[in-house]
Parts: sequence; structure tokens; C-alpha cells
Amino acid sequence: MEIRGGLSRETIDQFLESTTVPLRLSCRRPDGSLWMLSLWYRYREGRLECATAANADVVAFLEGDPEVAFEVSTNRPPYRGVRGNGTATVAPDPEKTVLRDLLERYLETSEGPLARRLLDPERVEVTITIDPAVCYGWDYSARMADSTPE
Repeated sequence: MEIRGGLSRETIDQFLESTTVPLRLSCRRPDGSLWMLSLWYRYREGRLECATAANADVVAFLEGDPEVAFEVSTNRPPYRGVRGNGTATVAPDPEKTVLRDLLERYLETSEGPLARRLLDPERVEVTITIDPAVCYGWDYSARMADSTPE
């Protein structure tokens, strides 16, 4: 993975491991137009892993063209984040391992109505794994220090 921008690889790794905002994923539809969506993610061994239903549109789009762009960034000042591009692969997740981990990561539980709906035995789940080719990290904390509310 090529690293660009003002953050080191170690800082990028730490940010992606600790930040729990959705990943924004961009890919191409079969007609060549762009598609963007937000997905929960986890960061493992230099890769971003997301979970979704096997019948989601994005699965077909990625199977047709695996090249993607992504961004994980904070939603409140001071802004910081990581964006990049790479290749996505889709694989079955019959035990819903990634989804279970994401429920714990984002909701801190795998109980409740949303978790039960997502973990329904009838729902077929896949994992989208993004292998970043280039990552660009930024942190505007210093430049925004005097503009954030106290």
C-alpha cells in the first residue's frame, strides 16, 4: 500500500482501527456511472472489511468491476481521515462472522431488533474486502484548533 498525505502508516492504521464512522465506498455500475454507499467496516491486516446482504446491488457492481475508492473521515471538526483507492473482493460469510463483529463494533451488542434482523438465518451475508493500493491520510486538528467549539 502506497501512503500519501501528512499521516504515517502507523497513524493511518491506528485511525482506521479506532474510528467507528461508516466507510464511504465508491464503485462503478455496469453502465459505467458511479455509485456510492456507506458501510460499517473493520480494519484487519491492512485491509478494510465490510458486510452486506448477498443480494445488495453493490455486490453485483463489484463483481463486474472490483476497482473502488473509499473514505473514512470524522463528521465533526476538527476533520481528519483516510481516503484512497484499491480493489474489492466479495466472499460468502455463512457464519456472519464479519457482521457479528461489526454489530459489536458499532452498536456494542449483537442483540436488539436491528441485530436480530441482520442476523436472521434466512439472510445470506457476504464480506466485501477492500485491499487499498493508495491511502491518503489527513488531520486538520492544528489548522482548525481555533475554530472548534469548546
